[in-house]
Amino acid sequence: MVKMTGSHTMQYIGLLLLAAILLQTIAVAVTFIYFSNVLTTMKETFSKSSVSCLMRANLRTIKGMDLSSAEGKDDPCWQVTQQLHFLIEKSMSNRYQKEISSAVKDEVSRVLPSLVIQDQDAHPRLKVAAHVTGSYTPDAEKDGDGPSNRKVYGQKIHSWESEKGLAFLQNVQLSDGELVVPQAGFYYIYSQTYFRHTLMEEEEEHEEDDSASTETARGKPMLQYVYKKVGSYPVPILLMKNARTTCWSRDAEYGLYSIYQAGLFQLEGGDRLFVTVSNVSTIDMDEKSSFFGAFLVS
Repeated sequence: MVKMTGSHTMQYIGLLLLAAILLQTIAVAVTFIYFSNVLTTMKETFSKSSVSCLMRANLRTIKGMDLSSAEGKDDPCWQVTQQLHFLIEKSMSNRYQKEISSAVKDEVSRVLPSLVIQDQDAHPRLKVAAHVTGSYTPDAEKDGDGPSNRKVYGQKIHSWESEKGLAFLQNVQLSDGELVVPQAGFYYIYSQTYFRHTLMEEEEEHEEDDSASTETARGKPMLQYVYKKVGSYPVPILLMKNARTTCWSRDAEYGLYSIYQAGLFQLEGGDRLFVTVSNVSTIDMDEKSSFFGAFLVS
């Protein structure tokens, strides 16, 4: 009899546990369904609110409420509107910057064609540079153009070296002592010539003139000129000139002087550059002493 009573008690406890588990499962399922419905409702409400803000259909705005106030900032519609304004302003700012940049570029290219602003996707400008150096040649080739050439001052230097030693040409041609510019732009042009005057040569030049003294020979000027040739003008155009006057001791057998000049110039494609001096025979054509060059700046 006692055993039967214990058996019924265990069955009763088992049924209670089963019922508790069943109720707990049902509660969890109901809670999940409830919160899912709430989230879906909130999502639909927010979506409708955002759409109504974009369509200017918000009821609080229609009623005349100022959304810029502190109370209006709590409204989701205010946040949507502010984000929309920010995106519009950013888009318009980027557009105006592109339009202004394009307008400035067109104006610069109209006034100064050689300073056209390059697009990032465009091909880089051609690298243009040249450095030619002195080259020793026989005396017969050192006469230059001579005084018979009335178009330019001085005697033209023909014997420039373009390949050996320190000399090089990059997208530039050397023809008859002239650098040929391949394209339009602003170029930095430079030239140096090294004069070697001997007192014996100066005295020989003045032997036939009894009135000329050694002091006059020592005061002979040295000049350097840089010219350019253009296709539209028959006469070379002088770009730069410089001068020195010899002056050395009575006991010295010779005098050494150098003339250097440089400048920035606007050139066109096909222009030719060359150097002339007062007396080609007095130039020391060492590559480190006498040289001539140009390179494209922009």
